[in-house]
Amino acid sequence: MIPKTFREVIDLGDGREISIETGKLAKQAHGSVVVQSGNCMLLCTVVSNYKASDVDFLPLTVDYREKFAAAGRYPGGFFKREARPSDGEVLTMRLVDRVLRPLFPKDYHCETQVMIQLMSHDENVIPDAMAGLAASTAIQLSDIPFETPISEVRIGRINGEFIINPSLAQLMESDIDMVIGASADSVMMVEGEMNEVSEEEMTEAIKFAHEAIKVQCEAQTKLAEAYGKKDIREYESEEEDEALAKKIHDMAYDKVYAVAKAGSSKQERSAAFTEIKEEITATFTEEEQEELGDLISKYYSKAEKSAVRDLTLNEGLRLDGRQTTDIRPIWCEVNYLPSTHGSAIFTRGETQALATVTLGTSREANMIDMPSFEGEERFYLHYNFPPFSTGEARPIRGTSRREVGHGNLAQRALKRMVPEDCPYTVRVVSEVLESNGSSSMATVCSGTMALMDAGVQLKKPVSGIAMGLITDIETGKYAVLSDILGDEDHLGDMDFKVTGTADGITACQMDIKVKGLSYEILVKALKQARDGRLHILEKLTDTIAAPNSEVKPHAPKMVTKVIPGEYIGAVIGSGGKVIQELQKETKTTIVINEDPITEEGIVEILGTDQEGIDKVIATIDALMFKPEVGSIYEMKVTRILDFGAVLEYIEAPGNDVLIHISELAWERTNNVTDVINVGDTLDVKYLGFDPKTKREKVSRKALLPKPEGYQERPPRDHNKGHRDNRGRNNRGRDNRRDDRRSGESRKEE
Repeated sequence: MIPKTFREVIDLGDGREISIETGKLAKQAHGSVVVQSGNCMLLCTVVSNYKASDVDFLPLTVDYREKFAAAGRYPGGFFKREARPSDGEVLTMRLVDRVLRPLFPKDYHCETQVMIQLMSHDENVIPDAMAGLAASTAIQLSDIPFETPISEVRIGRINGEFIINPSLAQLMESDIDMVIGASADSVMMVEGEMNEVSEEEMTEAIKFAHEAIKVQCEAQTKLAEAYGKKDIREYESEEEDEALAKKIHDMAYDKVYAVAKAGSSKQERSAAFTEIKEEITATFTEEEQEELGDLISKYYSKAEKSAVRDLTLNEGLRLDGRQTTDIRPIWCEVNYLPSTHGSAIFTRGETQALATVTLGTSREANMIDMPSFEGEERFYLHYNFPPFSTGEARPIRGTSRREVGHGNLAQRALKRMVPEDCPYTVRVVSEVLESNGSSSMATVCSGTMALMDAGVQLKKPVSGIAMGLITDIETGKYAVLSDILGDEDHLGDMDFKVTGTADGITACQMDIKVKGLSYEILVKALKQARDGRLHILEKLTDTIAAPNSEVKPHAPKMVTKVIPGEYIGAVIGSGGKVIQELQKETKTTIVINEDPITEEGIVEILGTDQEGIDKVIATIDALMFKPEVGSIYEMKVTRILDFGAVLEYIEAPGNDVLIHISELAWERTNNVTDVINVGDTLDVKYLGFDPKTKREKVSRKALLPKPEGYQERPPRDHNKGHRDNRGRNNRGRDNRRDDRRSGESRKEE
């Protein structure tokens, strides 16, 4: 018997709906839900252990996977099974994790796993926009402690009108692509890209998305109540000692405040804070240290955070001595690496990124193969964050989720500024060499300069900045911080990264850790970020004012040529013979793609030697050469025959035609060599296709003046001659017969 199900429907306001349903699937999970829009269905489950883990943080895992069967497809590769998550799946995991994590109790340390699976795909629905709704609903249906329902929506804008959860086709027309995560009361996460929008436009988009999220949060509450809201489980909370907390605060606060106010470097500051902590720890006996060690460390961290925050709120000073709006010193350099196609260093304070650019053909495009999306990227960026960048030594376990996320943010910041007619596939790689605050924004800045150094004709340069926020709810004080440090990211209430040109925002990523952030503060942060972006942008353009007009001498030049579809085979040749020999001869790379709409051939020619590229173009032109009737062409004699000569078109080498001996001159020509010889050049007129000879016909004499008194011979009467041979005049035949007989007689004699 099918179990009873419970369902709520969310109206998106334009005829589309999202349903959330529970009671049928995965009933042993602590919470499960099926979210459906159109034919798109997500199954989300949540399970949390009842026993706390032996760690001082929440061991939360958010996993998002797209099943290929959902789209009626097989996984690619040798093993026909889904394996490690794709970058697209990792990015969705991060979107959900960043909203969920702050809403669990700070002292909840039970291992928790949220699993979201795409079970049915609809090409008109982008599934990641519903992943946050699915995760939150599953938690609401469980007994896991969680502060409040949340949801996420994607927002686009087409012709000035906002739209919630646009389709992929609509997204292609949109100038905004943002995912907003929020509760009914507070915006908590923003991530996306825009086409140079203003701060006010971005704020309006967030407000519009928040109204839709409020409806989705209400639907979750209704579903949980209808299903039967479970009592929140009891869990083992962290041990607290208020007296110890006050003692450590009193011992540490003033000392930490003084160190923070000194405006020292990261290493000096870290050493000073460590010394203070060790002094406080030393005041306890060994037995107390063994018993209270974790609490001592915890309460010292709280005292340190409180002192640093108060310094900024009370005096407007920061850990490195800056004011709230100050940007750290910046220096930049381009063309640092001699063998790359483009390179740049961007250093801001104690953060440094070295970016490289590599130019290639469409063959080097980044292929994306997901059940929800198939395609390729002709511009992509990879971000590497090695442990030495923060002075650490730790094993490298492949590309981390953080590296995927930071690289994606920088890629989205830059990609709309790469012109649509850029012939290259462009790969940017950012190597973070030092990190103390926003290496992703340093990646944007170094990437901009490296692209310009490589000769990629960016529409406009892009810069990026990371903003922070410190608030005091009791007093109402707040401080917006420009160009935050790593420590300020940790102790602050907001991490807000924003990128853009001089004319508007191109990408953003925001995580808010405080409830009820007002739009007034958000707008102030955006305005302050704009001032910082323009300051940094000026440093970039001082280093390289505009993209180099040409690629570097050792970098490949790219020429794209469109050819009719019927010539694709001729350019490739039988078994690829023509194209392979041409690549070998010219030292170029040639790629031919067929346009699926026009069926034309798109030929990409990549090479460092312009002469080789020119030869490829000339060869392709020659292969496509079609002479026009009545036109005059310069020809070269390549071969002499008894009845004429073979001529090659000068402008289309490899294309030849036969000229008959009778077309060389008006006068009778006994020998072809009386008029032309091998190697000679001459002009001929193209007369088109001769139906008698079934060949193309050219003539030299057609370009010569007709001799005075010249009379053309009348055409031979083939019928008369044939009739004579067959009828009355048999002398020739009789003679031939007599000759045969006389020959045989001679043999007998």
